[in-house]
Amino acid sequence: MAPDITLYLTDREGNSHKLIAPTDMQMNVMEVCKSYEFPVEGTCGGMALCASCQIYIESDHKLPERNEDEEAMLSEAFHVKENSRLGCQIYLTPELDGLRLTIAPEE
Repeated sequence: MAPDITLYLTDREGNSHKLIAPTDMQMNVMEVCKSYEFPVEGTCGGMALCASCQIYIESDHKLPERNEDEEAMLSEAFHVKENSRLGCQIYLTPELDGLRLTIAPEE
C-alpha cells in the first residue's frame, strides 16, 4: 500500500489546514479538498472544463506541466496568477508530500 501524503491548504479566509491524502486511489487535489468539505466546486467533475477548482501552488514541488485544456480554462478564469492550477489536474503522488496550496477566491 502506498503511503499517505500531507498537503497544507490555506482556505479563502486565510486559515491553514493539514490534509492527509492517500496516493493509492488515483485522487486529485480537487477530490481531496472536496472530501474535506472545502468549497472547491469541481462543477465539471474534473474534466478541466470549468475553473471552480482553481488553486494556487505555494511550494516548489515539481508538478506536471499544464495541458492544453487546463491552459485554455485558466485563460478564461478570474483571479489567475502565475502559480494558478486546476486542482482536478494534479493527481496525488508520493512526490507531492508537503505540497502547499491556497484555494483561489470565488469568481
